[in-house]
Amino acid sequence: MTISQQDSGRRVRTANWNLHYHEAGSGYPVIMLHGSGVGASGWSNFSGNLEALAAHYRVLAVDMPGWGASDPCPVDKLDHVAALMEFMDALGIEKAAMIGNSMGGTTVLRTAVEHPDRISHLITMGAPANRMPRLFGAGDGPTEGIKILIEGYRNPTPETIRRLVQIMCFDKAFATDELCIRRAEAANACPEHLANFLAGLARGWPVPKWAPIEDLMKLKIPALLIHGRDDRVVHFEHSLQLVSVIPNARLVLLNRCGHWAMIEHAAEFNRLVVDFVQHA
Repeated sequence: MTISQQDSGRRVRTANWNLHYHEAGSGYPVIMLHGSGVGASGWSNFSGNLEALAAHYRVLAVDMPGWGASDPCPVDKLDHVAALMEFMDALGIEKAAMIGNSMGGTTVLRTAVEHPDRISHLITMGAPANRMPRLFGAGDGPTEGIKILIEGYRNPTPETIRRLVQIMCFDKAFATDELCIRRAEAANACPEHLANFLAGLARGWPVPKWAPIEDLMKLKIPALLIHGRDDRVVHFEHSLQLVSVIPNARLVLLNRCGHWAMIEHAAEFNRLVVDFVQHA
């Protein structure tokens, strides 16, 4: 089975958004949420995982409001948890396993706290536990990865994207000419996404609201936390904190891996997810 970007693409109108997503497979639903990088989308983050996971599950990789081919998201409208609930309601999905990379991971964590009846399995990769101090406030400010991520929104050229991908990944070979050009084209396809991101920086964009640690300590949902030891965007300390407070959690720490475990170690990531959803 070969899953193409065009054939798997879908659109759905929710209560407040026109959302684009990719869908493949059948059976129990697994929803995948991308990170906040410039040019990010469901396809750019998870195209290398859809086929393997779709052999077991109904997989849905969503472009959240403000990213990809979904509606632009004004600063004062940002709430990806609410948008996710609308997405599930529009497709008649009562409950799903959820996978989130970085920003998507914070959405999954908040969903587990605010809507525990809608999520059966919690899976994160490179998710921050909180905003301060390890993400934005240590040393001279934002992490190395966050700095170049913001620069990407200000100057979304293939050259800037190359620097971003080289920081996102442990292996710089992933920063191919094709990937950098494709991601720059995706970023520039909707200038409103770029403007909204930059306008929202002072208000905590892209994550203005976090799952409180005291609420995470009460979760009963099984959690799988995947993190790269060489993550230069969100330090693996974040997942160490999360695994120490979420009762039914396990952490997989991958050496020679940056912020994109699902891309750099796709085969292992896919095996981990399939086994976790089947047996946890």
